[in-house]
Amino acid sequence: MVMSIARFNCVQPGLEPVEMAARYQAFVEMAAYADEHGFAMISLEEHHGADNGWSPSPFVMAGLVFGATKNVGVSLSALLVPLHDPLRVAEDLAVLDLASGGRMTTIAGIGYRPSEYAAHGKDWAGRGALMDECIDAILKAWTGEPFEFRGVTVRVTPRPFTQPHPMLLIGGTSKVAARRAARFGLPMFPAAHLPELEAYYYEQCKEQGTQGFCMMPGADITMVHVAEDPEKAWAELGSYFLHEATTYSSWQTPDIRSAVHSHAADAASLRDESIYQVLSPDECVEEATANGLVTLHPLVGGMPIEAGWESLRLYCEQVLPRVA
Repeated sequence: MVMSIARFNCVQPGLEPVEMAARYQAFVEMAAYADEHGFAMISLEEHHGADNGWSPSPFVMAGLVFGATKNVGVSLSALLVPLHDPLRVAEDLAVLDLASGGRMTTIAGIGYRPSEYAAHGKDWAGRGALMDECIDAILKAWTGEPFEFRGVTVRVTPRPFTQPHPMLLIGGTSKVAARRAARFGLPMFPAAHLPELEAYYYEQCKEQGTQGFCMMPGADITMVHVAEDPEKAWAELGSYFLHEATTYSSWQTPDIRSAVHSHAADAASLRDESIYQVLSPDECVEEATANGLVTLHPLVGGMPIEAGWESLRLYCEQVLPRVA
């Protein structure tokens, strides 16, 4: 059985409102179509202040998905927890969990862009302590019982549908993140294939007396676009893949590791990296059969909406029936 994931961040270079509206509406329609065809997950993310509008409101996007679907899960990878009021995060995630019947998964990230902290009035230097405070408060909030938060007794309602709490993982690629996950007894999600960090996480769980698991990307994670003529698609759409890749890499310092971090300077070198792949339906069948996982990115880099629909439909109509 192949696991199918659709990733959306609704990037729109130029930020033209009419075009952005069409993109967000297409995202909701695509999520519903993916759900109808048995996709396992819709992947969302969070960034702020991007010149292309990169996904600033993932909770809203998750709610739109749940309102349009019946079965597909939503994975938020990652929620930049220290930028938010943790009590509001607990409330919003509880409501999403209730409304979806437990289909929400959240990866809690600390972030790596000082500009986002500055824009939200948060202390970049104190982000570790803030992350710890937030995770602690969210877990206590989900019990539905009163607890002390910043010198005040508070209570958060309603309680989530999923017990003891909705799926919450700690994201990161550092030993600090692994220790944090183990200390809170939460699973870990490294942003790259890091077996040594996985081993360290399990060592820390043993030391802390907690139990958890590590959900880690494979060594060769790819974003897939399906086209009848891959050569033609690369010629027409390569600039959109490159836009996303260069935007993302421009945000990251050398110490940040990510499975989708590109070093490409042009579309040809990006193609050689294989982070973004354009496959024919037959090639996609081979990929899906070999790996058991396909991640589509139907609106990558602000590509034309029609091209995104073509990829999604080809996958659902010509790939999935052959690998189900």
